Amino acid sequence: MNNNVIIIVLVVLVSLSAFFSATETAFSSLNKIKLKNMANDGNKRAQKTLKLGDNYSVLISTILIGNNIVNICASSLATVLFVNFWGEELGVTYSTVVMTVLILIFGEISPKSLAKYFPERYALAVTPIISALVVVLRPLNWFFNNITKLFTSFFKVEDNDTYSSDEFITIVEEAHNDGGMDEHEASLLTNAIEFNDLEVKEILTPRVDVVAAEINMPYKDIEKLFRENGYSRLPIYEGNIDNIIGVLHEKDFYYIYYNETKTSLRQVLGNLVYTSPQVKVSLLLRQLQTNKSHMAIVIDEYGGTAGIITMEDILEELVGEIYDEHDVIEEYYKKIDDKTYLVKGDCDIDDMFEYFNLNVKEEYDFVTTSGWVIHNLDCIPKVGMTFDFENLHVTVTDADAKKVNVIKVEIKDEDPKSGEKS
Repeated sequence: MNNNVIIIVLVVLVSLSAFFSATETAFSSLNKIKLKNMANDGNKRAQKTLKLGDNYSVLISTILIGNNIVNICASSLATVLFVNFWGEELGVTYSTVVMTVLILIFGEISPKSLAKYFPERYALAVTPIISALVVVLRPLNWFFNNITKLFTSFFKVEDNDTYSSDEFITIVEEAHNDGGMDEHEASLLTNAIEFNDLEVKEILTPRVDVVAAEINMPYKDIEKLFRENGYSRLPIYEGNIDNIIGVLHEKDFYYIYYNETKTSLRQVLGNLVYTSPQVKVSLLLRQLQTNKSHMAIVIDEYGGTAGIITMEDILEELVGEIYDEHDVIEEYYKKIDDKTYLVKGDCDIDDMFEYFNLNVKEEYDFVTTSGWVIHNLDCIPKVGMTFDFENLHVTVTDADAKKVNVIKVEIKDEDPKSGEKS
């Protein structure tokens, strides 16, 4: 064969190597969501590309067979060419070095790097060619796929293409960091993903903070509770708060109150929905929707009232805090200086860990900062008690006989042992 012809064939073969290498990278980097949107809009080429990508084992076999054929042919022809110029001994050596460099640069690294930047566009362009090669190489694909199945039968291979919640959250964070999603959108999606794992105990209003009225309380006192607290509904109990008998809507109450009707308060009480602290919030939401209720009573293991949870509490876990003109925005953190903060005892402990960039994976039974401090000190703390946790030095600055109201958190430069008490 003429040397000039060999050179032309070598250029073609290296180009084909680049084609197969770029194709492999493009199909392995495809954004299937983009392609599905294109396919849903009627793009026939996108539909064929998706079909190729779904049968990835056949696709990759076709690409690898083609790539190896052209690389082997290129190496063989290059050896002939270099032997013609420099003889057998030097020609083989020069051929090996030159073809290794050429195939790496022009047949592998460069085309793969370029295909990584626009995989969908490239995959759409080469789909007809690859589809034809799949048909042509079908006998070889069948043979090699069966060989592969024979080998994989000796190993336990888990075929799990599903995403976990953590992986979805990571995808959302990456989209936010890359600028494809703003902070509000990322927060909504993250909250929605985490929603199914959220339990009632994490967002309920605890018993000690529940504003409720006794069924026999004078109307003027009930009116005062509505007016001073700004709530649209109040739990109504009989005897004590462990015996809640219904929910009173302010509209129904004021109708009785101002019209001085003979309607009993019991007659206008809304139906109760009971739940437990361990129930998933997503299940409770459906229960509230079914019962057309906006409030649920959380019952502890002894049948007493552990607290209440409202529809607003649930929605705030999805969309963030919802404030109206009667709400007072509560600040849980007060910055003293760059390394010193005051934190309220009813602050959510997971939020506090996130606020101070602590990667705490331990699961706790409590949900507030107060519970966390009591856990670390093994007692109901008194003002002035301290302990160290990771790089934080914590001091109790306000407490009563039942709970911790405020702590001072100092960020230390070093990382002392977690849980050291003083």
